[in-house]
Amino acid sequence: MTAWPLLFLQEFVATCGDVLPIAAIILGFQFFVIRRPLPNPGKTFLGLIYVLLGITFFLEGLQMALFPLGKLMASQLTTTDFLGLSNSNLPIPWQAYTWIYIFAACIGFATTLAEPSLLAVALKAETLSGGSIRAWGLRIAVSLGVAFGIALGAFRIISGLNIYYFIIGGYVLVMLQTLFAPKLIIGLAYDSGGVTTSTVTVPLVTALGVGLANNVPGRNPLVDGFGLIAFASLFSIIAVLFYAQLAEWWNRSRFFINR
Repeated sequence: MTAWPLLFLQEFVATCGDVLPIAAIILGFQFFVIRRPLPNPGKTFLGLIYVLLGITFFLEGLQMALFPLGKLMASQLTTTDFLGLSNSNLPIPWQAYTWIYIFAACIGFATTLAEPSLLAVALKAETLSGGSIRAWGLRIAVSLGVAFGIALGAFRIISGLNIYYFIIGGYVLVMLQTLFAPKLIIGLAYDSGGVTTSTVTVPLVTALGVGLANNVPGRNPLVDGFGLIAFASLFSIIAVLFYAQLAEWWNRSRFFINR
């Protein structure tokens, strides 16, 4: 059995391989293109060490705890005993997996709300908009969209329907929403879809999809277990555009009422 310090060291080396090229590009432009020294090289170096250690601890914790837990919950929630089905030879209807849909929605909401990249985007959007876009409102809207998307993706895995029906239909809806949404929110909405594919959401949602496909009869983990991240990104865009349209309608209604 591999010792934990060795696993941590391996994860740290992998993290360095991912982060240090980014730092090298930034420092290269700073020194050779802009040709100016770093204002606080000591603090910058210390901050880089903190980033490397923090990401390493975070990823190692995900692999040791949350990732296996997501697969375990998916397997436990799909057993015939839990579903209350005595005859396991009969096909299990999709309606029997109610707790899976609820669990998927809760996982999608919680992981997105805790996503550091979403927090950064939301705070920056609130600052640049002068408070017209609230950070909490944006985070809640994205989290609700991801929750619905993950639950729908779980339904897709269980039912065995083709993924392109959902994805094509979803992007048609996005294009229609884009035509009527406020211009201020369109770019932010599309970026909100990207921030859902980050460090917290991806491992747990992927674990849920693969674990679900492993335990639902007739599903292939490689074919059916992936695709939940696409649902998360798509429906977060839909949710933010809907949130912006709803806020604009509400402000117009209040304006006419006050008149």
